Amino acid sequence: MTETSRRKFLAATGVGVAAAGTLGIAGVAQARPGERAAREQVLAYVPNHRRAEIRLLVGEREVVVQDRDLVARLLNAAGGQ
Repeated sequence: MTETSRRKFLAATGVGVAAAGTLGIAGVAQARPGERAAREQVLAYVPNHRRAEIRLLVGEREVVVQDRDLVARLLNAAGGQ
């Protein structure tokens, strides 16, 4: 995702808070952040659930994570089918 489209996406939707709420619903809130945890808003999006890929937008960075269980929990929390 390019910087321009990412910024437009974040500005248009304000989903940083929504993503955090979705993660809490999914049961991740029980985990404790480590010393190296992000200190800024994090937006998670799943571009293709079949690849079990999650892209995390953290400030100006993009982090790609492969986690089939987390993808399933996010989709279930969001009402995905």
